[in-house]
Amino acid sequence: MEERSRIPVGLPIANPLPSYWHIPKSPLANHVPSELPKESDYVIIGSGISGTIIALNLLNTNPNANIVMLEAREVCGGATGRNGGHTKAASYRTYLQLKEELGKEEALKIARLEYENILATHRIAKEMNLDCESKECNTVDLIYDQETFESGKAAIEALRADANAPELKEGGMAWYKIHSRDESMRRFWAADTNRNPKVKEDEPLAGAFEYIAGRINAYKFATGILEHCVGRGLKLFTNTPVESVKSAGMSGDDTGHFVSTSRGDIKSLSVILATNGYTAHLLSSLQGAIVPLRGQITAQRPGHDARFPSPLPTTYSFIYKAGYEYMIPRSVAEGGQHIVIGGGLGRAPQGGASEFGNSDDSELKGSISGYLNESIVGYFGKENWGKETQDRIVQEWTGIMGATADGRPFVGAVPNAKGLWIAAGFNGHGMVLCVKSAEALVHMIQRDSLDKLDWFPKSFLISQQRVDGAIFKGRTDMHVAETGGGSIEKSKL
Repeated sequence: MEERSRIPVGLPIANPLPSYWHIPKSPLANHVPSELPKESDYVIIGSGISGTIIALNLLNTNPNANIVMLEAREVCGGATGRNGGHTKAASYRTYLQLKEELGKEEALKIARLEYENILATHRIAKEMNLDCESKECNTVDLIYDQETFESGKAAIEALRADANAPELKEGGMAWYKIHSRDESMRRFWAADTNRNPKVKEDEPLAGAFEYIAGRINAYKFATGILEHCVGRGLKLFTNTPVESVKSAGMSGDDTGHFVSTSRGDIKSLSVILATNGYTAHLLSSLQGAIVPLRGQITAQRPGHDARFPSPLPTTYSFIYKAGYEYMIPRSVAEGGQHIVIGGGLGRAPQGGASEFGNSDDSELKGSISGYLNESIVGYFGKENWGKETQDRIVQEWTGIMGATADGRPFVGAVPNAKGLWIAAGFNGHGMVLCVKSAEALVHMIQRDSLDKLDWFPKSFLISQQRVDGAIFKGRTDMHVAETGGGSIEKSKL
């Protein structure tokens, strides 16, 4: 796996698979307002949720700021425009490991940030009146391994014991409902066993955990905010890949950086990398610290006469010993719903090792396609899914995530590079990390200080020690022996 982490990271490829979420495309899809300016107060590289919320916060704190945003492909063409639309934390899954590694207060701080990020995302959508399918709702984790179910219950009890009283109330950070196997089958239309023909081992349903989450069209969310920012003066340049970022001074002093693009160079005192899995292309010191990871997703039509409602009232995750899938329902204009499900990495040969270090989102992994295409029927059962349609698979696509060696993002001032900032490496969980991380980063940029940022996890801050100590062994939130992922093994989750 360490060898996969050393694969050189390049620019986003020019011809990615079409994303399900890019229909219809934003009016900003191919936005080039003018010639690239020679200078700017701020240059943001990346137009996903991180870059978008950074731009919004900069404008909110300094309405007259001169801000340029650069995107290699169409607007929101990376992970934000290609993800599963799930605002879901599942904080209990990593709580025991984080508590052991970082201490109770830091582990709680991370869980609270994830929860507040969910609320903030949907609050922004409401306050800005964004047409982005924003919906806060409960979610359910269906567990297909008895040991994982028992360990999950223990982790939930530990989180509850450490939380405060308001967080235990319904809808709070530490509010969970635990359902038995039979109750899970009745309440969530689950089959008694995972009957996906691609899964050879018997995987009976053990039970379920229910808690607060949400779903959203992240592409419409981000591009809606960008339209607002462009109206306030943000200069957005799409199809403008950044080739390099270099200090304008001889010794990394405060003279800023030159950002070299396909349209020319631009100088800025503050350059912000919101580049996630592609970061090492511009910052070679993070090669192996932030590793591209290709994820795969499908949108599927339920069968005729499905037993469950349209749309399903909750989102889902399906958790087995080696990994998980994530799923949301989505109402569609022609009536009914699509089921959007992603994952399958834990089912791929060698634990999906070929997807690490892979930034080619123009292709599908055949073994993952075969598994995902049978996954939903396998989890719900044919009797709940209904009579099959001839065109169940609506669309299938891939996207590039940024996986870090310790499972935590890099946020803050890049060491030994004054004026260079970063918010990247969200490990596939950007929908519950990016908004608050962007808020914290702008606070650091504007104040050049961590003052009044007690709520932000210190373990998320980039440091030379974290960079130097990065030894990549795979996803830290999955127990796949081939990738060396260790958190599930350590905490029995």
